[in-house]
Amino acid sequence: MNEVYEFDWVKVADFDEMSSFAAKLYERQLLRKPDSVLGLATGASPVGFYEKLVERHAQGTFSFAQTHTFNLDEYIGLQPSHPTSFHNYMEEHLFTKVDLPVTSRHLPDGMADDLNEACLRYETLMRISGGIDMQLLGIGINGHIGFNEPYTSFRTRTHIVDLADSTRTVNAKYFPSKEAVPRQAITMGIETILEAEQIILLAFGEQKVEAVERLKSGVISEDFPASCLHRHPHVTVFFGK
Repeated sequence: MNEVYEFDWVKVADFDEMSSFAAKLYERQLLRKPDSVLGLATGASPVGFYEKLVERHAQGTFSFAQTHTFNLDEYIGLQPSHPTSFHNYMEEHLFTKVDLPVTSRHLPDGMADDLNEACLRYETLMRISGGIDMQLLGIGINGHIGFNEPYTSFRTRTHIVDLADSTRTVNAKYFPSKEAVPRQAITMGIETILEAEQIILLAFGEQKVEAVERLKSGVISEDFPASCLHRHPHVTVFFGK
């Protein structure tokens, strides 16, 4: 996939508007295809998105009953029940509030005895499920998507990653200290992400302005992972500050 595409840029007035717009796209996807396979993300950017999606679901117009979800990543070494695991994040913000079957909720296994095998299993499960129909992404200040840090090969699939110091610094707010932030994670690879049918990128706030401007340049380089998205034909970026 070497063709370069332009994004659908949507400037939003505030975080709430961004969250509402993104939730509406996911609602439309589930109304159109109730058995969709949804790619999900964690962190600060999607919190409002999950709130809006739960509100829309409560109105009874769509269901998650036939849906499968796959999260981008998970820390290595944290039990699913750990307060700062992404398993726990998803339980808090979405899973316990909608009718998504427990067996349809998928995240990488950061506690596996064989982590490489866990990565392969995750890829296989996504493939068996039919592939991601709509993938949610945030963007790091260094341009990472998922936990794919700068200079990650665009050919990567689900893999183990050493977290950049800047990433651990940003995520330290969720932990007692920076030293408590895990140094590794399992993440969907860039090639895996690009196989989604549609991609939704959330990029709101002053701290994301520089990353958004670089993304707007259209220059594709492995030192800025999000630039790979210009090789995907269906990307919507919600941005603002």
